[in-house]
Amino acid sequence: MLYIFDLGNVIIDIDFNRVLGVWSDLSRVPLASLQSHFRMDEAFEQHERGEISDEDFALALCEKLEIALSYEQFAAGWQAVFVDVRPETLALMNRLRLEGHRVVILSNTNRLHCEFWPTQYPDVQQAADTLYLSQDLGMRKPEARIYQHVLAAEGVTADQAVFFDDNPDNIEAARALGIESVLVTDSSTVPNWFAG
Repeated sequence: MLYIFDLGNVIIDIDFNRVLGVWSDLSRVPLASLQSHFRMDEAFEQHERGEISDEDFALALCEKLEIALSYEQFAAGWQAVFVDVRPETLALMNRLRLEGHRVVILSNTNRLHCEFWPTQYPDVQQAADTLYLSQDLGMRKPEARIYQHVLAAEGVTADQAVFFDDNPDNIEAARALGIESVLVTDSSTVPNWFAG
């Protein structure tokens, strides 16, 4: 079997309010103002597809949020999104590989985050056979082609894969292709699915 795991809020807890909190402290702009203006818009999606640079994304987002930050300050906040690893999920990934299954990570991410989390959480990268990252592939979830790419690269059909993600749109898109998909709502979802 092929087990496909999203990264954020599936393997590693993330929290965008932490990002906004750092930017609020650095820019002296109230957190509530940043929260009301922060959207995962077109620039966000382009950044995740690797279509715009980290620097251009930082400029666009600072402009939209009306905050004056250096690139270094922007990056410091951007990396604050990561909270901690979910050890039960990591243990399951390692067990599945020992049992002879393929375990991969499919994540909408960006170069800036990928400079950070592999060094911060080396055990995550070690728990997966392959990383499929949006900015390397030039496509992102929930685009059908990214799932088709993973299936083709792994040499499996949709019915030989299980996908775990915390975003309902991503789950729906994978299900439409015939991939068994599990919506992860908290840290117990994945362990409970395997226990069931």
